[in-house]
Amino acid sequence: MTEPAPQTVHRRRATRELVAWRNAIFAIFFLSGLSLASWVARLPAIRDDLELSTQGVGLIILAGSIGSVLGLVAAPWLMARFGARLGMAGVLIVVAVGLTLVGVGGSIAPSVPLVVVGLALFGFGNGAVDVMMNVEGAEAEREIGKTLMPLMHAFFSFGTVAGAGLAAAASAISLPVWAHLGAIAVVIALAVVVAVRFVPVREELGDDAHTGAPRDPWTVRLRRSLSVWADARLLLIGVIMLGMSFAEGSANDWLAIAVVDGHGYDETIGAVVFTVFTIAITGARVLGGPFIDRFGRVAMLRSMSVIGVAGLALFIFSSEPWMFIVGTLLWGIGCSLAFPVGMSAAADVPDRADAAARVSAVAMIGYCAFLVGPPLIGFLGEQFGILNALILLLGLMAVAGLAAPAARERSR
Repeated sequence: MTEPAPQTVHRRRATRELVAWRNAIFAIFFLSGLSLASWVARLPAIRDDLELSTQGVGLIILAGSIGSVLGLVAAPWLMARFGARLGMAGVLIVVAVGLTLVGVGGSIAPSVPLVVVGLALFGFGNGAVDVMMNVEGAEAEREIGKTLMPLMHAFFSFGTVAGAGLAAAASAISLPVWAHLGAIAVVIALAVVVAVRFVPVREELGDDAHTGAPRDPWTVRLRRSLSVWADARLLLIGVIMLGMSFAEGSANDWLAIAVVDGHGYDETIGAVVFTVFTIAITGARVLGGPFIDRFGRVAMLRSMSVIGVAGLALFIFSSEPWMFIVGTLLWGIGCSLAFPVGMSAAADVPDRADAAARVSAVAMIGYCAFLVGPPLIGFLGEQFGILNALILLLGLMAVAGLAAPAARERSR
C-alpha cells in the first residue's frame, strides 16, 4: 500500500524570487554542459599523453557511461535523502572532483586507473544532476507559469559551446590539461554553491525546511517516488522521450560519420553538417517555449515528430548535399523539444512530491536512451551500413509522435 503524500502549503513567491530561482537553474544546466564539453574537447590530448589506442579510449569512456547510469539510478535516493538543493550542489562538486582527477591522470601524472576513477565520478555526478536539475526546472516552470524547459536545455547547449571554446583556447596557448580542467572544476564547484542559494527550500523535494513539522522518513519518501513507475501515462511520456532522445543522442555521435562513410564526403563537410544539427536543436529550444504555450504540447510534439521523420528521411535517402543538409536541419528541429516537454508533462500533476518523482522517472528513461542509443546504432551500422542503421530512428520518432497525447496539459 502506498503511503499518502504529505500535504505541503505553498505561498505565492515574489516575481524577484521566481526570476532568481529560474536563473539558478539556467546556471546549473550551463555548468553541466560546460563540464561535459571541457572533458570531451581535451580527449585527444589525454589520449596522446596516455598513449591509448582507439579501443583504449573506448574503454575509459565506458567508465564514464557506467558512472552516468549509476548516477541516474541513484538520483531519486539522493533527493529523498538529502533534498534537491543539497543534492545538486553535492553531485556537481563530485563532477568537479572527477574532472580534476581526469586532468591530473591524463597529463601531469599519466595514469589510466586515475582517469578511469575520475571519469566514473564525473559520469556519476552528471547523471545524478541531470535528473535533479530537471526536477527543479519543472518545478520552477510550473510556479512561473510559462514553458521554460526548452530554454533550460538550451542553456546546457550554451554550456557545451562555452566549454568547447575555452578548451580550444587552452589548447591553442598550450595550457596543460590538468591546469585547464582544474580551473573548470573550481569554477563549477564555486558556481553551484552560489547558484543553489537561490533555489527555494521545499520539503516535498526532500529539502530540510527546519519547520519543526512532522516529516516522513526518507525511506518512505523513496518508496513513494518509486511507486510512480506503475502509471501508464507516465510510461507513455517516457516513450516520447525515449524515441526523440534516441534520435538526438545518435545524431551527436554518428551524424558526422554518416556524412563521411554513408554519403562519401570529407570530414570538413561532416563537421559542417553536425554544426547545422547543433544550431537547429539549440535554436528550436530557445524559441520553442512560446509556441508550446500557444498551440499546446500535443500539437507541438506531433508536428515535431512529422518534421523529424521528414528530415531524417531526407538525410538518409537523398544524395545531393543541399538536400541532406536541409534534412539535418529538420532532424534537429524535430527532436529538439520532446525531452524538455516530457519533463513538463511529467510534472503536470497536483501533488508536488509526486511530480518530483515522476520527473525523475522520465529523466532516467530519456538519459538511458542517450546512453544506449549510440552503441546500438554503431552495432547496426557495422552490420548493415550507417545510413541503414539510422532507419531505426525513423520508427522511434514516429512512435513518439503517436504517444504525444500522453503529454496533454491537465488544464486543457
